[in-house]
Amino acid sequence: MDVMEDARRLEADGRDIVHMEVGQPGTPAPRAATDRLKAAIDRGDPLGYTVALGLPDLREGIAALYAKRYGLTLDPGRVVVTAGSSCGFILAFLAAFDAGQSVALADPGYPAYRNILGALDLDVVRIETGLDTGYQPVPAQLDAAGPLDGLLVASPANPTGTMLSTQAMRELSAWCRRTGATFISDEIYHGLTYETPATTALTVDDDAIVINSFAKYHSMTGWRIGWMVVPVGMVRTIENLAQNLFICPSHASQIAALGALEADEELEGHRTVYAANRTMLMEALPEMGFRDIAPADGAFYIYADISAFSNDSAEFSARLLRDGGVAATTGLDFDPVRGNTTLRFSFARTTVEIEEGIRRLRRFLS
Repeated sequence: MDVMEDARRLEADGRDIVHMEVGQPGTPAPRAATDRLKAAIDRGDPLGYTVALGLPDLREGIAALYAKRYGLTLDPGRVVVTAGSSCGFILAFLAAFDAGQSVALADPGYPAYRNILGALDLDVVRIETGLDTGYQPVPAQLDAAGPLDGLLVASPANPTGTMLSTQAMRELSAWCRRTGATFISDEIYHGLTYETPATTALTVDDDAIVINSFAKYHSMTGWRIGWMVVPVGMVRTIENLAQNLFICPSHASQIAALGALEADEELEGHRTVYAANRTMLMEALPEMGFRDIAPADGAFYIYADISAFSNDSAEFSARLLRDGGVAATTGLDFDPVRGNTTLRFSFARTTVEIEEGIRRLRRFLS
C-alpha cells in the first residue's frame, strides 16, 4: 500500500508508472455481474440487509461451483458468504481458536494473516520455506515447530504463486488430524492456474475450513465479497459472529456475485492474458539476473531473489519506482526476516503494460 501511494504521488506529478505492485486484476468485474446488479436497481429492489450467512441463492450457486470445478457435492448450508476473504479470516480465527493459541504460517506469506492473528491475540508460528519445498510447509517442519493449534496454508500462494499437490495437501491435512490442529486453506486464487488445476482442501479433508473470494478470478476486488466453507458444527458459531461483527455482506455485491458465477467465458479470457504475462516474465526476469524464482503455478505473482543487485529490497523497490517507473513490492511485506533480498512482481495488468514493465526493468538494471 505504501508503494501504491508513492506511485500515486508520482502519477499526480505527471509520471507514468507501470503497476506491478498490487494484487489486483487490471480487468473490471464481469459484465454478467454488473448487468445483474443494474437489473436489480432498475427494478427498485431495496437491497437492504440480508441474513448473516448470505443470500440462499448465492450459497447454492457457490456450492454448485464446487460440483463443476472439483466434482464435489457440497451442502449449501456449509457455505458462508462474507465481506471479502479478509472477513472470512477473522471469522475463521475467532471460531476456531482461543486467545493465546498458536497458528502456523508459511513465510513468505500474505502479511494480513499474521496481522489479523496478532490483533486477535493469537501466537503466529513462522515456518520458513524455500524453493526446495515450493515455498510450502511440510509435516516435518510442523513437527519441529512444537505443539500447534492450527495451520493455515495458501494454494496458490501469495507472494509465490506456488501450489500444493493433492498429495502434499493430503499429508498436511493428515498431520492436522493426527495432532488435533485446525486446518485452514486459503483458496482465493483458485481458477487462476496455468498448468495444473488447484486442489481444494475439501477434496482431502471434509472438516477443513476453506476461504475463497470473488476478488481475484472474478475481478471483483473492490466489491468486497467472498465466502467460506466450514464444518457443519461450526456454522452456527460463524453465523453468530458474522451477525454481530458485520451484520451481513453487501446485498448489492451479493447480487453481482450471482452474475459473476455465470461469466466463465469472460473470466477465462482474463486468465489467458495472465498466462501470457506470466510466460513473458518467467523468461525475462532470469535473463536480467533475478534468481531463485518461484514457479508461479497460479495466482498472478512472481517472487524473485534480487541479491545480485541489492540486499535492501525496500531501498531497491523505492529506487525502481523513482528511477525506473516500475512499482514492485518489497519481500519484507511477506517475509519480515528474510525478505530484504526479494521482490514480488504482479502480472495482473494488461500484456501491453507488462511488456513496458519489462523494458523499463531492463533499462533500470543496465
